[in-house]
Amino acid sequence: MGQTHVTRLKSKKDRANYIHHLLNDLKALDQMIENDMIESGPMRIGAEQELCIVNNQFFPDGSAEALLEAINDDHFTTEISNFNLELNLDPLILEKDCFSKLHKQLTGFLEKAKNAATKKQVHLILTGILPSLSVDKISINNLTNRPRYQLLNQALRKHRSQDFDVHIKGVDEVNLKSDSVILEGCNTSFQMHLQLPPKTFVDDYNWAQAIAGPVLSICVNAPILFGKELWKETRIALFAQSVDTRFNSFLLNEKQSRVNFGNAWQTGSISDIFKDNISRFRSFLNTNFSTDSTVMLEEGKIPKLKALAIQNSTVYPWNRVCYGVLNERPNLRIENRYIPSGPTPADEIANMVFWVGLMLGRSKVYNQIHNKWDFKDVKTNFFNAARYGMASQFYWNGEYIPSAKLILQELLPMAHKGLKKAGINIVDIDYYLNIIKHRVEGHTGSEWLIRNYRSLLKTHKRYDAMQILTAKMYEKQEKGYPVSVWGKIPYPEESLFKDERVVKHIMSFDIFSVSKKDSIKLVLHIMLWKNIHHMPVIGNNRTLEGLLTWSDLKTYSENPYRQDESVSSLMKTNLITTKEHMPINEAKALMDKYEIGCLPVLRNQKLIGLITRNDLN
Repeated sequence: MGQTHVTRLKSKKDRANYIHHLLNDLKALDQMIENDMIESGPMRIGAEQELCIVNNQFFPDGSAEALLEAINDDHFTTEISNFNLELNLDPLILEKDCFSKLHKQLTGFLEKAKNAATKKQVHLILTGILPSLSVDKISINNLTNRPRYQLLNQALRKHRSQDFDVHIKGVDEVNLKSDSVILEGCNTSFQMHLQLPPKTFVDDYNWAQAIAGPVLSICVNAPILFGKELWKETRIALFAQSVDTRFNSFLLNEKQSRVNFGNAWQTGSISDIFKDNISRFRSFLNTNFSTDSTVMLEEGKIPKLKALAIQNSTVYPWNRVCYGVLNERPNLRIENRYIPSGPTPADEIANMVFWVGLMLGRSKVYNQIHNKWDFKDVKTNFFNAARYGMASQFYWNGEYIPSAKLILQELLPMAHKGLKKAGINIVDIDYYLNIIKHRVEGHTGSEWLIRNYRSLLKTHKRYDAMQILTAKMYEKQEKGYPVSVWGKIPYPEESLFKDERVVKHIMSFDIFSVSKKDSIKLVLHIMLWKNIHHMPVIGNNRTLEGLLTWSDLKTYSENPYRQDESVSSLMKTNLITTKEHMPINEAKALMDKYEIGCLPVLRNQKLIGLITRNDLN
């Protein structure tokens, strides 16, 4: 959980004071490491659970603040969007039944939150990206009204000086702009923390980077964004672009996004990892400082390194190094940020057990891996996993190995060995690693979502399919069984939400259009080729300028001499339109009243779809 009491860095005096404390924090960190003050043991685990809030129609619900008040538990806090919450679990010593204890703690807190949600007539869902999330929810109005997030948005906007661009290409493609960092709120994760001893920390961190690709490949659970099928773990691309402060790729310092995998192995000290981020990325947040961290050390006190923590909270490597203080003892941990939320608590704890087991079970052959492997191979493995999930081929020890083979034959046995060595109960080891094994042999969360979504699209329009998919995923989650045993959903021919349907449920998104300069001949041929009877006329920026119908063009089809005339000479400009959230019965009444066969659907005066009388049937 990041710093909550923050302000903007504005004046020259503020910046000078902040830099003074930041550099002293680094000195204090080095002193604590040199003097063996950083805790070497016992090792601990911890986690942060991000949640999606949906209404009874399974669309995002912006009731985070009200729900937080109803839960009334300091373990819960806000996230960047008002349709998300974050749950911070208590750290546990890595021993015996710690993972089943963490599982019990997680389900207990979730049950508490669900009880509060039921009273508010909302639901909580665990998923990397909410399938029913639509573009109209990506508005600054849905940014959580807390100073930390408002300041972060202002600072990032000022730093970038233009809208945030998102362009992700997978099976489908998403290309849009956002005027705020609210797109970050589309991502929900299960962030895993592992405390590690300082003496081997840098080598451990490099190993965490090396295994990131294979670990991610079996944990993917975010294939759909705004109804488009993209990467198996779309969060990896979306998060990087949603807070990208670079407006020019030729900037000298910020050559990589603040959300990044890194560009090279770590080869220096622990503080060098922090120094690299400080060198690349400027902080834009501030807080109150009472005493210098170096002075606190001289007085025999343990500093919290507030300036360093603030800097660290504005940089988002997928494996992030964190400093903390627990029971008056400083510690260092790796925060694994790339694992998505869901599909169930059992799946999430299994993901954690697999990752921690690999961190602890590393074979000697992988020690000092930075001297043996090319970092670009590791980085390629990570992004291949994000794109293709279990279909990935990883470059591992000098050869390409399919993900399933690598996990089953090498990584699961390695994780088992590491967990056993750490004294974890064999019952827990077998239970959670078997969840991973069954997922390899069955399917991941992303695969389940994709297969069912494609099946839905055969009989339902996109918006309807997104809604039903989310509802069915929620039903499966509530039963608690791991995703590997989720079967294909038997979908009804009619929508599950027929009484609450709006225009967006039935409208066509994939529509053909022409410009007013096009010829009638071209329009006639397109309508014949595609068997359509209505053709919108679009201007710059998707603004609707007119509409052509087959009845308008019928006489022209029999008169070739007039077919070279432009669309502007014939198109209707006095149009009746609708909005995407108008109830279907109202849209039908509108068509009946004006005796028209179609309604263009507009959002902010731009065409986003079309409904016809055939869609009403």
